[in-house]
Amino acid sequence: MLIGGGIMSATLGSLISRLQPEWSIRVYERLGEVAQESSNAWNNAGTGHAALCELNYMPENADGTVSADKAVAINEQFQISRQYWAHLVSTGSLPEPHNFINSTPHMTFVRGKANIEYLKKRVEALEGQPLFPDMEYSEDLERIAEWTPLLAKKRNPKQKVAATRIVAGTDVDFGALTKYLLSDLEEHGASIQTNHQVTRLKRLKDGTWNLRLKHLVGGTPKSVNARFVFVGAGGGALALLQNSGIPEIKGFGGFPISGQFLRTTNPKLVAQHQAKVYGKAAVGAPPMSVPHLDTRVVDGETALLFGPYAGFTPKFLKTSTWFDLPFSIRLHNLGPMIQVGLKNFDLVKYLVSELMASREKKMQVLREFMPTAKSEDWELITAGQRVQVMKKDPEKGGVLQFGTEVITGADGTIAGLLGASPGASTAAPIMLDVLARCFPDRMAEWEPKLREMIPSYGTKLSGDPAKAEASTAATAKTLQLSA
Repeated sequence: MLIGGGIMSATLGSLISRLQPEWSIRVYERLGEVAQESSNAWNNAGTGHAALCELNYMPENADGTVSADKAVAINEQFQISRQYWAHLVSTGSLPEPHNFINSTPHMTFVRGKANIEYLKKRVEALEGQPLFPDMEYSEDLERIAEWTPLLAKKRNPKQKVAATRIVAGTDVDFGALTKYLLSDLEEHGASIQTNHQVTRLKRLKDGTWNLRLKHLVGGTPKSVNARFVFVGAGGGALALLQNSGIPEIKGFGGFPISGQFLRTTNPKLVAQHQAKVYGKAAVGAPPMSVPHLDTRVVDGETALLFGPYAGFTPKFLKTSTWFDLPFSIRLHNLGPMIQVGLKNFDLVKYLVSELMASREKKMQVLREFMPTAKSEDWELITAGQRVQVMKKDPEKGGVLQFGTEVITGADGTIAGLLGASPGASTAAPIMLDVLARCFPDRMAEWEPKLREMIPSYGTKLSGDPAKAEASTAATAKTLQLSA
């Protein structure tokens, strides 16, 4: 049983249907369509997070050093997803790749002496890394203008700037990819049922799970049993895992962060910017709020997206209620949540300032990237909710975690996913982790099939330059990417 019709459930179902084709699979989605919350193309940045441009994966340490470890690890994870998608394309299970993935250079762009020095350190740390080949660096505004004119046009030539570029980046429409994966899953015999909300999870004496559901069209109740349950309901996962009663969820809470983007489909602007350009987050801002000016290809149409502008609402989902946050509070997570609140005043201050920002102030932030931006060319859209993980910490009492967290029951009959970025881009390795935790006795049996679908499974591409080059070349050819 897969709860939630997003990229995580779609990926897990896709893997299981190939590893254990005789198992029956059901997917229950609360909304009338799948991929409408965080997996929707306009609810996420769609970067294809490979750490090629996201500076928050390589923060500067207190001693001034910069480590590439996290960036390399995330790129490794993205390569697993990329290999799996390539396998599905090669077998005809996914359509022409341009329907969900397209080549888009990934860039970083910073201003000011201190940020330029940091960027130089980042480039040095990544030099020689097999998964970060051919990174270009420049402080020359004319050179940067060749990469993407909108960053340089009418910019003060005396302003100190620097940028990096890796041509081998991608733009991914995770909404489209999710729909294709679930359509293929249905062809493999799975049942995909929309407008069904899971209202209760109860462990039965025989070790199976009873799910109570409500059909939201007419309100008809339903009850089904399952041997294995995956809770991939995005922001709704915390409440369902709490409802299940598994002890592993104790101490976990959620901190919701909302967001908005500015979007333009003006053909003249779109034609001048073909890249994803990431900057540095503001002081006190969460890592997921790193400003970026992105090329997006959604349903075959190209647009530019800038943001995100963070905000706060107690909702855990874009289409849920204002009671999500208060109803998630339990005695076991109250302490960690209070500790997080006390220790993240800068974040609270940042969110308040973002909530109060006028449209003109939002445009001013965009003009730091694109000096010629005109308000009439851009529309403000609401992004998806991101529920960051709050959890117990033996030393700090409670910590706010930026990333994803897999929760599994002790007997492996239930698993769920909390958190956000890099999320969708690393869906395949995250779901492989779920399989390893919940079905450890089957992994040896599944390994040959896993290696067939994901050639680097169980190894590290970053430690073998020849293997890394061969893998990226092979997936680029299958996915029709430039590199």
